[in-house]
Amino acid sequence: MSEIKDTIRTIPNFPIDGIMFRDVTTLYSNPNAMKEVVNLTANFWENEGLTCVAGIEARGFVTGSLIANYLSLPFIPIRKKGKLPHQTISQDYDLEYGKATLEIHIDALNKSDNVLIVDDLIATGGTAIASVELIKRLEANVQGCSFIIDLPELGGRKKLENIGIKVQTLCAFEGH
Repeated sequence: MSEIKDTIRTIPNFPIDGIMFRDVTTLYSNPNAMKEVVNLTANFWENEGLTCVAGIEARGFVTGSLIANYLSLPFIPIRKKGKLPHQTISQDYDLEYGKATLEIHIDALNKSDNVLIVDDLIATGGTAIASVELIKRLEANVQGCSFIIDLPELGGRKKLENIGIKVQTLCAFEGH
């Protein structure tokens, strides 16, 4: 996993002062590191009865679609408000540095679905918890969440685990 962490660039004071932005675009451009991400994630979840993978916009689309393809499962996008063309349900949430809304198509999932939620990073947990809520509102089951990066000081992973969600992370960075 060190190759994964070593390929992630840190950009200080982005998007606002005091934030250490963990830029996964450098990871995405490294085929060996991305293969490791997909293999580690798929192997961790392959026996969990998944029926689909949901990726959170935007960076969760990259990893989530690769994992879904690797596992031969459908990919479900969870998008920012106003980006999906069909009827949606929405969930408001707090970001580390603001507020936002996520949406999912009303017919994306059903009660027989077992979903893995994928994103690049878990910080405060707001985006992930909003995604969990959307999936539960469609009566599907959240099998777990997978992230490339954990920022443990911000407590998002613990929040997910406290509501009964299994969490996988591939590396951690200190700070914000």
